Amino acid sequence: MKSSQYEHFDHWLAEINRACGQFAARPLPGNFAGALDEFHAHQLKLSTVTVGAANLYRTRKEIAQSNDACFFTVFQLSGEAVMEQDGNQALLRPGDITLIDAALPCSFSWHQQARQVSLLLPRQMLEQSLHSGRIPCARRLEAGQPVVSLCHHLLRESMQHDTLSGRESEAALEAMMALLRPVLMQQAPETSRRERQFRKVLALIDEHIQSDALRPEWLASATGMSVRSLYRMFADQGLVVAQYIKNRRLDLCAQALRSASHEEKLAGIGYHWGFADHSHFSTAFKLRFGISPGEYRKRWQ
Repeated sequence: MKSSQYEHFDHWLAEINRACGQFAARPLPGNFAGALDEFHAHQLKLSTVTVGAANLYRTRKEIAQSNDACFFTVFQLSGEAVMEQDGNQALLRPGDITLIDAALPCSFSWHQQARQVSLLLPRQMLEQSLHSGRIPCARRLEAGQPVVSLCHHLLRESMQHDTLSGRESEAALEAMMALLRPVLMQQAPETSRRERQFRKVLALIDEHIQSDALRPEWLASATGMSVRSLYRMFADQGLVVAQYIKNRRLDLCAQALRSASHEEKLAGIGYHWGFADHSHFSTAFKLRFGISPGEYRKRWQ
């Protein structure tokens, strides 16, 4: 690769990291090509990636520096891409879709020039929509399936309207998830006893999310397991239990902020969902969503 191509490669990776969170990358044999276009309309956040002869990947190191509150929904427009995560590998061709969890290591490879759109789906909305076990990632949702074709159509139509309001953009995301739900549930692996136990723990967290007592030690006692077993259960899912509880509270705060009036105090919203200290709440919120609670409410209104 010539020095000018290395500069192009580094610039492309910097754009990816700015728009999509931290990734590492390496060139593959062939002539590298890379470009990125963004589309934002409130909740709709899309990145169109044109790339060839490159491997983009994410390890625990990059995940720790990024926001894990979403899934990347990848729509293949042209060419081919190999998407890998959690032991699965999907070869995407034009019209296909796959999901990638931002909280888990992953790898994307493009040997020839290809083009795809990555749509951010909020984790909370997707998990509530499916009500099932682990969401199947790096599984090919084939272009020939009617709902997959409808998702592509909805994506194209949404990208024609950058004046969508906050509520309209959220409705578009909900429609996308409603279309994806049947094919994702078909591909979801049968839940094991341990998976069902994990889901019960998550339900208990939601039930007591406003309680000051909700800590790993209390959760382990309430579910009849050791603290060590509880940590191991979450680690198997690529999660840390205390971080999950905090992120869940932040997601619920964000949900409340989307409908909060100007008169409602931000500290009160944070306190309602378990943040006794407003400064801590504001800092944690900005780390997760990239903006302060006040700015988040302002954007929605």
